[in-house]
Amino acid sequence: MNKIPAFIIILLIAIFSWNCNNEDEAIKIGLLMDDFIQERWSKDREIFIKKAKELNAKVITQSSKGDKDLQLTQAREMIDKGIDVLVLVAVDMTAASEIVKIAHQSDVKVIGYDRLIKKCDLDLFVSFDNARIGEMQAGYFVKLIPKGNYALIGGPVIDNNSIQIRQGQINILQPFIDKGDIRLVMDKHVNEWDDEQGYKAMLECLMKNTCHVVLCANDALARGAIKAIEERKLTGTIAVAGQDAEKDALERIVKGTQTITIYKPIETIASNAALLAVKLATESKLNDAGFVTISNDFKMVPTMLFNPMLVNRETVKMTLSADTTLNPKHIFVEP
Repeated sequence: MNKIPAFIIILLIAIFSWNCNNEDEAIKIGLLMDDFIQERWSKDREIFIKKAKELNAKVITQSSKGDKDLQLTQAREMIDKGIDVLVLVAVDMTAASEIVKIAHQSDVKVIGYDRLIKKCDLDLFVSFDNARIGEMQAGYFVKLIPKGNYALIGGPVIDNNSIQIRQGQINILQPFIDKGDIRLVMDKHVNEWDDEQGYKAMLECLMKNTCHVVLCANDALARGAIKAIEERKLTGTIAVAGQDAEKDALERIVKGTQTITIYKPIETIASNAALLAVKLATESKLNDAGFVTISNDFKMVPTMLFNPMLVNRETVKMTLSADTTLNPKHIFVEP
């Protein structure tokens, strides 16, 4: 039997040890999601992980399935595994403050991803301008339908985005309401970001009122609202807004059952969040350039906001061309 020379054995041990040390020294990021019910969240995760790997960081990811208590338990587990930074899509904007507290006790910094975490010493927040989303929805329709009955179907109040979107809608609608040109026949926050909630809310509205415009806080709620509109044989008589630019929402816009959605470039927010997570783990202080500050009722949180874009039938193709995660062949049909 041929013996392996001693120097080769020593070399192999050295290489193995170097690889192990490198893995131990890699930045560890915890990415803790609310759930993956909505189409967009899987995209966020995939893009975030890809970018983090490019930056030589390791990502541990979990979904809390919409359960705030489970999210707290998962956060503790991630912290115990030695993460350097936690990127958190909060189930509940207030309850998640406890996660920030326990993370800081272990010198783990926290980035609020897309949803603001209230009443805590949050390190960073990355999101879209959600008040602007509401303003874009309402602003589009007050030009198109300046008089009539409007319904607002918002997301859960435990998500600060729901509150911000509604505030943006009201910013635009209030002068028209004051003049008597627009009447709010529904102004309701539902308990979940899903189509069943949108369906029930729209059905409730239509049983009591005539409606000309419904502003939904996301595309899942819009999908449910459109189902109720179709059941009542009112397709084409009620304009519908959503947001997220999900694939089926773009299909509905092409078909004509949904009027607009709001596109949020997920690649932009997810890639930047990964980059900021790595910087937060390796730098004592971040450059303030590009940040604004937003109050979370405890402090002014350094915040990076990204701009949304309105999508209607005329701009669907442009949106699809700009987003590599969407396949235009599966959505756009030439009229």
